[in-house]
Amino acid sequence: MKFLALPLLPAAIVAFGLAIAPQASAADAKSTIEAFDSTLLDVMKNADKLGYKGRYDKLAPVITKTYDLPLMARISVGPQWASLSPEEQAKINEAFKALSIATFASRFDGYSGETFKITGESPTTGGDDVVDTKLIRPNDEPVDLNYRMRKTGDDWKVIDVFLSGTISQLANYRSEFATTLRTKGADGLVQLINDKVAALAPKG
Repeated sequence: MKFLALPLLPAAIVAFGLAIAPQASAADAKSTIEAFDSTLLDVMKNADKLGYKGRYDKLAPVITKTYDLPLMARISVGPQWASLSPEEQAKINEAFKALSIATFASRFDGYSGETFKITGESPTTGGDDVVDTKLIRPNDEPVDLNYRMRKTGDDWKVIDVFLSGTISQLANYRSEFATTLRTKGADGLVQLINDKVAALAPKG
């Protein structure tokens, strides 16, 4: 398993342009992460049999259900999002969704006895919940994964993930996406994201 960095989102970026959600029970937020972790473990245990495409197809619906990908795409683009047409926003959303799924399919590509453990949960001042988990690795140090969850309709969605407390992939995305959008427009940004998806797929 190539555990490098997952699609992540820092608190400072989450704060951009987001409405405050109402307070709700943390139990549903935890069950969302439990279901997600269960799917990840199943994919890892069957990684070779599934292959990259099989992992992608199996992960796609659960990632779409668990993560608020449109919100994460909007925040990754930043303030320029408001200047895009609905068609351009839709293309970026689709490309970002593919990138998020491909990242998991590429990196959760094997199993060596790993387990996930939920270690706690706590409400935040904005009405969200943070669900703390650890990826337990028998031959390596555990990895802390803290999920910030927000109630969206009837479901809890991940809007933020902290890897080891600080590392954020989407922070890097935002800088890169903003520059590309500014210099090459929406089509250039979609191409950049699609190139990242292609780079994650196995060669040959």
